[in-house]
Amino acid sequence: MNIGLYFGTFNPIHLGHLAIANYIVEYTDIRELWFVVSPHNPFKQETSLLRDWHRLEMVSLAIGKDMRFRACDVEFRLSKPSYTIDTLAWLHDRYPSHNFSIVMGSDNLQSLHKWKNADIIMRDYRIIIYPRPGYPIEDTAKFNNITVTDAPLMEISATFIRKAVAAGKDVRYFMPPQVWNYIEKMNFFR
Repeated sequence: MNIGLYFGTFNPIHLGHLAIANYIVEYTDIRELWFVVSPHNPFKQETSLLRDWHRLEMVSLAIGKDMRFRACDVEFRLSKPSYTIDTLAWLHDRYPSHNFSIVMGSDNLQSLHKWKNADIIMRDYRIIIYPRPGYPIEDTAKFNNITVTDAPLMEISATFIRKAVAAGKDVRYFMPPQVWNYIEKMNFFR
């Protein structure tokens, strides 16, 4: 089975994440997409990062019973900071019949060469790229396993949502109602 791995902190998950995930399963050969909740991205600071289980809960609330999606906590069990190559090795060992592809925005493509064992990732795994505002997709001919999608450009970000909530703004329509209710109930980002 072709599985897409959509890595992120999902701090919080929002409609942009879900729209991209929906596009990937509808317009590529990916049949199931796993939202891999990362405890800590080694390229980002942790200052406003909610605890792992809260972000996993919000992903679970967002995807509900949609069988095309799965909330994945695999990186909670691995050493921190989490590195994609370690996650891929762990998943490959446990699910040898699955074909894993990485789903990432064009912003991450620009720093891919800095990732731990980037050469192995680019050699052994397909990478599906979706466009991000301000990060044009350069010539990908130098990469063997890159697929560029025509996914819609999403201008929404978790950073925007966190800042808006901290400023007292009502941004409930930027995320599924269940996620907004959870953020309100837990008084997050204030």
